[in-house]
Amino acid sequence: MRILDTYTGHVAPGGDAERRTLDALTITKLSVGPMDNNAYLLTCRSSGEALLIDAANESERISEMIGYGQDRPTLRTIVTTHQHADHWQALGAIAGSYGVNTAAHPDDAGPLPVPPDILLNHGDTISVGECELEIIHLRGHTPGSIALLYRDPSGHPHLFTGDSLFPGGVGKTTTPENFTSLVNDVEERVFGTLPDDTWFYPGHGDDSTLGAERPKLPEWRERGW
Repeated sequence: MRILDTYTGHVAPGGDAERRTLDALTITKLSVGPMDNNAYLLTCRSSGEALLIDAANESERISEMIGYGQDRPTLRTIVTTHQHADHWQALGAIAGSYGVNTAAHPDDAGPLPVPPDILLNHGDTISVGECELEIIHLRGHTPGSIALLYRDPSGHPHLFTGDSLFPGGVGKTTTPENFTSLVNDVEERVFGTLPDDTWFYPGHGDDSTLGAERPKLPEWRERGW
C-alpha cells in the first residue's frame, strides 16, 4: 500500500491511502472492505500518538496504514462511530494486536465485539497526543452515532461524521421519527455551530465541506427518510 501525500478525499477499495498534513495533526484515510468503508488514522505530530476512527475491515491493510517501521505512530485509541457491523469488523483484531483502548457512545456499545473502555457522550473530549477532539452525538442513524470534531488552531475545523452526514444528505434512517431526529441534530449541532469551511469526512465515500452542503438542507428535510 502507498500512502499518498496529495490529499483529495477520494480513496478506493484496495487502493492507496491518502494523508493530509496539518500543523499539529496528520489525517490518513483508507477505504476498506466490500462496502467501501473509510478508516481514518489521526496522528499527533509532536507526540507520535495516534487514534483510529472505525476499524471497519481488513485489519492487515489498517496495520499497513499504521506502518511497521520504528517511526510508526503509537496507536492509543480506536473510536467506533456507531454500532453497525460494517464499521467494526477489524475492531477486535486491531485492538488485540495493539493493546489499545476502545471508545464508543454508550447507546451503541452493546453490539460491539469489544466492550468499550471509554464511553463518549455529547460534549466530551478525547485526545490524540496533544490534540483534542470534541464528541458530537447525532441521534437517528443509530441511537449512539457520534461525530468527532478537531478544531485546527491554524486552519479550518475537521469533522469525522461516521454515517450521520454525507455529501448529498444525512445517513439512512428506518423511521420518520429517526429521520427527523437526525436532521434536527445535524442542523443544530453541526451546521448551526460550525463554519462553512469545515471539512467533513464521512464513513463511506468522498469528503465535502459544510459550505458545499448547507444550501441543500431544506431539500434534505423535504425529501424525508
